Amino acid sequence: MNHTKGGLVIFTANSHASSRELGKRIAERLGVELGKVQVYQEANRETRVQIQESVRGKDVFVIQTVSKDVNTTIMEMLIMVYACRTSCARSITGVLPYFPYSKQCKMRKRGSIVSKLIASMMCKAGLTHLITMDLHQKEIQGFFNIPVDNLRASPFLLQYIQEEIPDYRNAVIVAKSPASAKRAQSFAERLRLGIAVIHGEAQDAESDQVDGRHSPPTVKTTGAIHPSMEIPLLIPKEKPPITVVGDVGGRIAIIVDDIIDDVDSFVAAAETLKERGAYKIFVMATHGILSCEAPRFIEESAIDEVVVTNTIPHELQKLQCPKIKTVDISMILSEAIRRIHNGESMSYLFRNIGVDD
Repeated sequence: MNHTKGGLVIFTANSHASSRELGKRIAERLGVELGKVQVYQEANRETRVQIQESVRGKDVFVIQTVSKDVNTTIMEMLIMVYACRTSCARSITGVLPYFPYSKQCKMRKRGSIVSKLIASMMCKAGLTHLITMDLHQKEIQGFFNIPVDNLRASPFLLQYIQEEIPDYRNAVIVAKSPASAKRAQSFAERLRLGIAVIHGEAQDAESDQVDGRHSPPTVKTTGAIHPSMEIPLLIPKEKPPITVVGDVGGRIAIIVDDIIDDVDSFVAAAETLKERGAYKIFVMATHGILSCEAPRFIEESAIDEVVVTNTIPHELQKLQCPKIKTVDISMILSEAIRRIHNGESMSYLFRNIGVDD
C-alpha cells in the first residue's frame, strides 16, 4: 500500500548490491518502487550515473549507505544529486544514515575540518534537505545551510535491550571513556539502570618508564617571543591507570557508543569489566563500520554480543563473527521520508529527546 502522495521518487546511489538493501527496505515500507537509475564505475574508475526516468517537478530522495570505498560513496552521492538538480527535480533530499568523515569535524593542528568540506560539496551539488542518524558530533548540523534532521537510533537499541537481553534489570550501562558518558547516562536513565565509566589507560611496563623516553628534556625550551616575555607552558595531560567508576561485579555490562570501527578500545574495556566481575558483556552502537580485523578480534574477545544497526551494511562481518547482531532502523527513515514528502511535522520523531541525547 502506498503511504505517500504522488510525485515521490526514491533512488539508491550505491553501485554495490549489498549497500542497496536498506533502500529496498525503505521503499517496501512506503509502498513504492525504487527509481530506475544506473550507477557504475568506468574502466578508469570514474563514477557514472544515468537516471532512467523523469524526475521533473518531483520530490527526490537519494539513499546512500557507506561502503568500504568511502570516497566513491561520496562521489556517487554528489553526482546523483547534481543529476537530479539538472533534471529539474522539485526537491532533493539526501538520506545518509551514516555521515562520512564525521570524525573529522574538529581542527587538529595543521589538519582540516573535512566534514565541513563534505557538507559544502553536498549543498553545492543541489541537496535541499538531509536526513541522517546519530551524527558523531551534533554540531555538524551547523556545517550545512539546508535543513538537517539528525534522527536517533537509541529507541531501537533500547527496545533490543528490553526484549532480547534476559534479566536486563541486573545490567549496568557502561561508558568506555568519559567522552561517551552522556550517551551512557541517557540509556541508563531510560532503562532505570546504574551507570559505570571506565577512566584511564593501560600503563607502560616499569622497564619502559626508566629507559629515558619519559625523562624531561635536558635543555629548557620556551616559547618566548621576547627576552623579557615568557609564555606559560601548558602542562601535558597524563592519564591515570585504568579504573572503573561504578559497580559492575555480578552484573551484565552494556557498553554504549555511537560508532564501532577499530574495536581495540572495546576489547580492552571488556577485559577490564571481566576483571571487575561482570559476567556478561554487550556492546551497543548505532554505526557498525567494523573495519579490517574487527570481526576476528570480537570473536576472540570477552565480548558476548555486539549489536549495531543497519546504517552501514555489514553482512560479510556477520558471516565472520556470529556475535554481531543487527537492528533494523528502516522504519524511522521511511517515516521521516513520508513526513517530509507530505509536508508533515517531524517533531513526532524527536519526542522525549533531550539536548544531550
